[in-house]
Amino acid sequence: MATLIKPGPPDPSKSSIESNLFTNTRPLWHPPGARGIYGGAVIAQCLSAAQRTVPENFTVHSMHCYFVLAGNADIPIIYHVERVREGKSFATRTVQARQRGKPIFTTTMSFVRENSGGKQLVEHASEMPDIAGPVDEEQDLRSPQGSDGPFQSQRIDILNHDSASPHEKKTRQWVKARGRISPSGGHQAHLSALAYMSDSYFIGTVARVHRLWRYAAPRNADGSKATAMIDDDVVKKLRSMDDDTLARMQGMDADVIDEVRKLKLDNNNNNDGDAKASTAAAAPRPEVGMMVSLDHTIYFHNPREFRADEWLFTEMESPWAGDGRGLVFQRIFTREGKLVASCVQEGVVRLKQPADSKL
Repeated sequence: MATLIKPGPPDPSKSSIESNLFTNTRPLWHPPGARGIYGGAVIAQCLSAAQRTVPENFTVHSMHCYFVLAGNADIPIIYHVERVREGKSFATRTVQARQRGKPIFTTTMSFVRENSGGKQLVEHASEMPDIAGPVDEEQDLRSPQGSDGPFQSQRIDILNHDSASPHEKKTRQWVKARGRISPSGGHQAHLSALAYMSDSYFIGTVARVHRLWRYAAPRNADGSKATAMIDDDVVKKLRSMDDDTLARMQGMDADVIDEVRKLKLDNNNNNDGDAKASTAAAAPRPEVGMMVSLDHTIYFHNPREFRADEWLFTEMESPWAGDGRGLVFQRIFTREGKLVASCVQEGVVRLKQPADSKL
């Protein structure tokens, strides 16, 4: 993140001009098959830009975002910070991310002055569920953005996965930033990293609790989306891989991999595994036709009491889906069980429609 307008040396005879324009210095990640850049990157960079315009003793406590247009990874993004309010206890910032002169993302953030709540406080917090800690062995980690991606994750089995009610299921994972965040970034760097990771598999929770097919669609030579297919040959190839190789696969939906693992287990217990694989591959199962985020909200609860480069536990659930949209709630805890953030996201979740259907 770099400012576009660098302030000159102070001149007491002139009024100060504050720098409110920022841009990214590196291309942002475009997930395979996605309509645009990874939303968490824009969220994090908007937060980073806004944090540079508030006093050091002010910390973000809420962030309300809207995804307007798909971002292009090949074009720099201009982040314009508007200083909406400067209060004694609270400050408000609005950031608009623009490409080609058009807004692709907008967010409003509220910052609170540290220790402004007084000596006597009203306090309570949800407790972290009793869950096994992360396994630190490298082979058990996922790198959603490739081996050089900025964060790592470790999936945990979906709670109540066999329930017939999607709203009863909870998807869970451990996440952390790769490597060690430099002390020079201060607490702001950890907040930006958490904001970045908060978008990981977020609206995808709806697809997972409904057990929808979801995997990156291939592209034709002209860049258009090709027909997404998974056939017997693909399933057989996946079944031939060991679990470590499956865990490292990029761009393949976790539920597809889970299904393959189940097929492998069936094959170990039944010599008719190939028939089962063929049946599973051909069985009619709803497929995601479109899934994009519409909005994203983060409430930061203990913004200076966690490290994003240490394991954080996330739990997501979807209380509702309908009318082509889905809603997901997320809670983020430290490994020690402290609730550090609550997030909400709504997104478009449309099924692939039959060829003869008309909307």
